[in-house]
Amino acid sequence: MTDNSNERTALITGASRGLGLALARGLAGRGWNLILTARDPDRLRPVRDELATITHVAMLAGDLTDPAHRRELAVLARGHAGLDAVVNNAGMLGPSPQPALLDYPLEALTAVYQANVIAPLGLVQALSAELKPGARVINVTSDAAATPYPGWGGYGSSKAALDQLSAVLAAENESLKVYWVDPGDMRTDMHQAAFPGEDISDRPLPATRVPAFVALLEGNLPSGRYQAEQLAPMAWVA
Repeated sequence: MTDNSNERTALITGASRGLGLALARGLAGRGWNLILTARDPDRLRPVRDELATITHVAMLAGDLTDPAHRRELAVLARGHAGLDAVVNNAGMLGPSPQPALLDYPLEALTAVYQANVIAPLGLVQALSAELKPGARVINVTSDAAATPYPGWGGYGSSKAALDQLSAVLAAENESLKVYWVDPGDMRTDMHQAAFPGEDISDRPLPATRVPAFVALLEGNLPSGRYQAEQLAPMAWVA
């Protein structure tokens, strides 16, 4: 980072479970101040209470597709003297099991795009005045953005749109580091919903992906698309 002090602040969306929770725990342990958001305040509050024993943590539950919530997060970031990082981790899978595109309800597809494309951009727009020079913007993507898996047309195409949006955002904002990161398969609620009834216990836990994100947040890699496994050699030494 451009600021090597411990006074670094990251805003993490979808922080109440899965990868967002793992990232919040990992960054708290490294001295980052945190602003956490997720839809369910009852799930987010215990995370705040847990991590508040380690670092400064603020939480604001709400729906990121709501512009008012995004504006409230910007006010909160302003009170923290700006942001060193924004992690757009929250997202929506869509119908489960995933339908073929010819059967995909268009109102559901609209909701997926609102959550996976419009909301992340809307949040960065709302926070643009609070981003410090050299701030990191991480948009969590998927291999489904690049590979045409049957049944993944809705979610995958929304992540492909997020990839392109991220690339253009990077090209337009040289003062920022913009990363779109494929974490790979993980043992999460969303992954289980994508494969209802399947045993996903062989998938790695989200905590195993945290070092890859730290390599981006605390290193100096150029803007671009990364896979978490590619970044494994850059992981911190505990």
